[in-house]
Amino acid sequence: MRNAFIEELVTLARQHPQIALIVGDLGYSVIEPFADEFPDRFINAGVAEQNMTGLAAGMASEGYHVFTYSIANFPTFRCAEQIRNDVAYHKLPVTVVSVGGGLAYGALGYSHHAVQDYALMRTLPNMLIAAPGDPMEVRACMRYLVEHPGPSYLRLGKAGEPNFHDAPPEIAPGRWLRIRDGKEKFVLLSTGACLQIAMEWSMTTEHANRAVYSVPLWSMADKAAQAENLRAREHVITIEDHLHDGGFGSWLLEAKALYQEHDCIVHSVALTPEVCGTVGSQSTLNKLGGL
Repeated sequence: MRNAFIEELVTLARQHPQIALIVGDLGYSVIEPFADEFPDRFINAGVAEQNMTGLAAGMASEGYHVFTYSIANFPTFRCAEQIRNDVAYHKLPVTVVSVGGGLAYGALGYSHHAVQDYALMRTLPNMLIAAPGDPMEVRACMRYLVEHPGPSYLRLGKAGEPNFHDAPPEIAPGRWLRIRDGKEKFVLLSTGACLQIAMEWSMTTEHANRAVYSVPLWSMADKAAQAENLRAREHVITIEDHLHDGGFGSWLLEAKALYQEHDCIVHSVALTPEVCGTVGSQSTLNKLGGL
């Protein structure tokens, strides 16, 4: 996903001279194509994520669309106050990019886990979450975010994720993308890199014949739009590499609570707290956490 991100960012930057990239002293072997082609729009802020976010907000207030880039929770929790006060409240075009969402960097220690980030970012006003399920959805999210500039959070996997689309799909906030045909009354619904897990589950006896959908864009603002999606279903299982509290499943359950006349059952599958404070590979930690 990170390679698709930088490739698409370079392509978009050729068309939009206001696009800039700021990194927190990492991303080497990934960000060089942008830094080499647009050195006047690339800044390494050093290991200073709060300064990075404040700088991004200042540049955004002067007309730039700034992408800040760092690993997992570093561009979110370490500078949450700056994102809230400087970016979200002012509705500035800053896209916070978190590479290695969930437990992708789990082997580097629990400081690198990003399993509470949805809960944090979705509570911020004006914030749009972009959690693509494959590299093609990364490209689609990038195009949407540039066409609709504002506060946004782009949560990427790490590398090696398979493509489930032949081309970047048409996306919109809250829209469900059909990935695998099946019984439309019974759905596996994922966001982010958990799309791969949803596809694997759909091949098992327990979940055979369920349709699989991905939701790469969502926010607090489009919860009400989920009414039609829920009305047409009987049972939806949400899948996410995030803790239960405040995550994607919670978001959909909140949407369902707005329309209690719907009989659709929403079952949230997410990580359990056992992963917190634990070090291991992504697959090992996902298994420990219930995925």
